[in-house]
This record gives sequence, structure tokens and C-alpha cells, in this order.
Amino acid sequence: MGTTEPKPRRITMTPAARRVLAAAARLFYERGIHAVGVDLISAEAGVTKKTLYDRFGSKEQIVVEYLADRDERWRAFLAEHLDAAGQAPRERVLAVFDASRAWAEEFGPRGCSMVNAHAEIGDPAHPAHPIITGQKRWMLALFTGLAAEIAPETADSTARTLMLLHEGALVAHGLGVFPDAIAQAREQARALLA
Repeated sequence: MGTTEPKPRRITMTPAARRVLAAAARLFYERGIHAVGVDLISAEAGVTKKTLYDRFGSKEQIVVEYLADRDERWRAFLAEHLDAAGQAPRERVLAVFDASRAWAEEFGPRGCSMVNAHAEIGDPAHPAHPIITGQKRWMLALFTGLAAEIAPETADSTARTLMLLHEGALVAHGLGVFPDAIAQAREQARALLA
């Protein structure tokens, strides 16, 4: 799925940069982006602040790398589920929900990292903003393409409804509003596509 979002500047990952990114990713997801400073990241990564700044240049760039890495991993994870679902578009739609449920169980007890980051980074000028909105636009494009294979005349409306079900389920999961929100959203998607 294509996107019109500008590509963020990325860095080349050295072993020290990978340690910084791993520590930052864990801390940002667990505690929030604003709550975590470079002192804590460098301490957790076992590197000096100088090394952190030499590799990334700024905390903003660490946030870019964290979200870009999370997005890349999500897309690869989802691709595996879509491939396993075969070519039937209805099954592929449901596979998105299955992938999200599996991802949430393994990597996302606090909900969607993009939604969480957007709550902290609402400024479109922030270099990570295009990654956040780009992932969500990509997901909408994925749902639109799948919906077009099922019912082309209602593809846009169906895709938006699927997107709302999906994103709402991720938020409800992260908040712990009720048990197994993603599975419930999957069943609503199945009913929508019947």
C-alpha cells in the first residue's frame, strides 16, 4: 500500500544505536515518550549520553526510529498473517484482526504504540508525526483494497467502518475497558462483511 507521507530521516544502526533503540522502545512504550529522558535511555542502554547523541543527534530522532521500527515490525507481522489467510478478501480482513490480537498479546499490552504516541505528539511538525499518520493511512488503504474486492460500490464506507472497529478495539484493549476487545471487533467485522 502506498502512502503520500514524507519519509522521515533515518539513521544507520550501529550496535550501540541498537541498544539505545531497544531501551528507548521499551521505556517509551511502558512509560510514555515525554516521561522518558535521554539520561534514563542512556543508562538503560549502557551507553554514555555522548554516544546517544553521536548516534541519534536528538531525542526526537530516537522517537522517529522507535516508531519507524515498530511500524516496520507491525507490517511484516501483518504480512505473515495475510499470507496465511490466503486470497479470500473476507478472510484477509479477519486476518488483520487476528494479527492485531496476536500482536497485542505479545507486544502490546498498553495498546497501539502509534495511538499512544499521537496522544503525546500531536504537532504535525514533529519528525515522527508522518510515521504515526502514515501507518494509519496505510491501514485504511489496506482495508479499502480488501473491501473493494468484496463490494467495490461500498468499499470506502466499509473500509472506514473496518478501520473504526480496528482502531477502537486497539484503544479498548490498551485501556482494558473490557476483555478481548479485538476479538469482539473481529466478530463485528465478520458480521459487517456477511
